[in-house]
Amino acid sequence: MSHTQLTKKWDNLDKGTLLKLQGRKLHTYLRDCVLPFSAHYRKLFAEHGLAAADFRTVDDLAKLPFTRKEDLLSTPEAPRKALDFLLKADPAVLAKRPGVILRSILLGRAREKDRLEREWRPTFMTSTTGRSTEPVAFLYSQHDVRNLGLGSGRIVDLGRRTTEDRMLNMFPFAPHLAFWYMYYSGVEKNIFALATGGGKVMGTEGNLRAIQKVRPNVLAAMPTFIYHVLTQAVEENLRLEGISYILLGGEKVADGTRRKLAELCTRLGSPGVQVVASYGFTEAKLAFGECPFPPGHQPTGYHLYPDLGIFEVIDPENGTVRPDGQGGEIVWTPLEQRGTVVLRYRTGDFIEHGLTYAPCDCCGRRMPRLMGKISRVSDFRSLRFQKVKGTIIDFNELEHILDDVRGVGSWQIELRKANNDPLEIDELVLHLSRTGDGTEAALTAAITSLLQAHFEIRPNKIAFHTEEEMRGLQKVGVLLKEQKLVDNRAAAKAAPPPPPQSASAGPRLQESKP
Repeated sequence: MSHTQLTKKWDNLDKGTLLKLQGRKLHTYLRDCVLPFSAHYRKLFAEHGLAAADFRTVDDLAKLPFTRKEDLLSTPEAPRKALDFLLKADPAVLAKRPGVILRSILLGRAREKDRLEREWRPTFMTSTTGRSTEPVAFLYSQHDVRNLGLGSGRIVDLGRRTTEDRMLNMFPFAPHLAFWYMYYSGVEKNIFALATGGGKVMGTEGNLRAIQKVRPNVLAAMPTFIYHVLTQAVEENLRLEGISYILLGGEKVADGTRRKLAELCTRLGSPGVQVVASYGFTEAKLAFGECPFPPGHQPTGYHLYPDLGIFEVIDPENGTVRPDGQGGEIVWTPLEQRGTVVLRYRTGDFIEHGLTYAPCDCCGRRMPRLMGKISRVSDFRSLRFQKVKGTIIDFNELEHILDDVRGVGSWQIELRKANNDPLEIDELVLHLSRTGDGTEAALTAAITSLLQAHFEIRPNKIAFHTEEEMRGLQKVGVLLKEQKLVDNRAAAKAAPPPPPQSASAGPRLQESKP
């Protein structure tokens, strides 16, 4: 069955049939791939008295303990712990399988050996970014690379892109899923795609030159970086005509971000651009996209691939699975992976409105979708604005609010300690650039009022900058991901102690006059 036929089959299944097929795939995957060849899960299943036979339905996943990012991190006792999650196929085990024996007879041993090598041997790698913990490598076999093309090709299909399109891949060049996902999307769908490597490779000017030369109608990039590229194009009075589709990834995408990018494209000569978001993470070795939606319509959710993996939405407090339509933490289990494999992986990402299996209002597909805003647990931070107690701030929501404010261009939140004293209270400084005709005073009043209403906080300072200065603050083209939140509290230094007095020195008295 071809990729296209397989996709259409899974696109149009009702929920009951889909879950039944996923349950069968889960059982087969555990039996034939994970338990024979994963050191970590072979041990975990034994510790909990589990076997592949215990998993026949998607609901059976609840029997399996979660996997967390911490489980993959190196320890002094296990310096290469992530390799325990690698499927290391045993040739002796594979050689006894009926399918392998039959193909060896019909096609020859050499040909079957090559096929098995391509299915199981790791030949490619991506890595987590290591922003909160040490980077973790995820290994791919040729089987996984094929699925990388399959998944990225589906994002192209969702966007109704064709071989007549030209794409500029502006994601940063690195062992980073987003860059390679878009690279393989062009290969899979036979679309011309130039990968610029983002700001670290070609810089903002280099990406602008590439847009002018290639004249792409599809741009794929991180939201903050592409905003700066398009803003600089406006500053230079350039014409970038023909852009019709922008695919964003690597960061959260607020409604205000979509609006700003569409307005910039209109000013550059490309009105009516469609701005869609994708959701992916290194551990899934896949990303999932929205389908285009008409102006005035809300996004219709991230369309998932039920033949390649199972998504659950759980209560982050007790780990129970949430019903359809209820928000919670996203959990991932693959059904087709080789290389590095994690089961029931807790992403730390929270989906606002959970899962739905209803047909999409825009494209009609029946595949499951993640609905609403996605936020990170690490973006909930405690700030001590008073001496007595702390305040929990959801920076996910704060980011959406700032992006939605008209008149705000790029921005950055800086957290620091008052007087640079580690024992002092926290301060919040908002750095931003201004767009439009509004005054700084009016924008300051509007932002202060919004933050007070939503979070009961007031910024200690709002500092206005040029777009060029903001590019420097956010480290555009310097870091893999531009900095929109900088926490400098840990850098605060205590005041040096006063110099010690000598033992013979007593208190100095003012000399009295007669």
